[in-house]
Amino acid sequence: MILYRGPVLSINTNKDAYRQARIEGVFSLEEKSLSHQLSKKYVQARLVSELIGNALWLIVLLILFWMYHFFEWPRWVFWILIGLSALSLLGIVWSFLEPYYVYRNWRYHLDEDYLQLSYGILTKTWITIPTAKIQAVTTIQGPILKRYRLRSVKVETIGSSYTIPGLDEDVALSLRKEIAQWAKIKDTEAL
Repeated sequence: MILYRGPVLSINTNKDAYRQARIEGVFSLEEKSLSHQLSKKYVQARLVSELIGNALWLIVLLILFWMYHFFEWPRWVFWILIGLSALSLLGIVWSFLEPYYVYRNWRYHLDEDYLQLSYGILTKTWITIPTAKIQAVTTIQGPILKRYRLRSVKVETIGSSYTIPGLDEDVALSLRKEIAQWAKIKDTEAL
């Protein structure tokens, strides 16, 4: 069992529960209870996105090498371009490994009182968001996510926002509806 001793997110709603949590000073988070995971298709969508970004960067890098040769820039520009190429190679390798690690380490759980998030590759982060503090919940779907029928759910509180990336469309829509119901947020799409 992992214990969370961070700041309690409370302002003025549901005072009794937060008062008790402050007295105890501990929220119990079990990593096993964070049973929901991202969609397996998220890895493919991220790989496609990274491939497009890397291809565009390589085109820019090739244009810079061509400009170095064509305009006969000083020799030190060549060494800067070589350094950028080496860093780009490391970035490309990482961009193809990172989606697998993100998928393996992202977990979330929702109940009536809290939305719990757990993520991180090198540094594990656990976040507990009281549903009473949620101000807005939206779904986001770009062209690549749309191709794979995925959506991201963005949860906003007074001071910050959190995104659960890469959920199947039906899961994301039901999660948004469930969070809005428990947070007592009115559905503006129905109006």
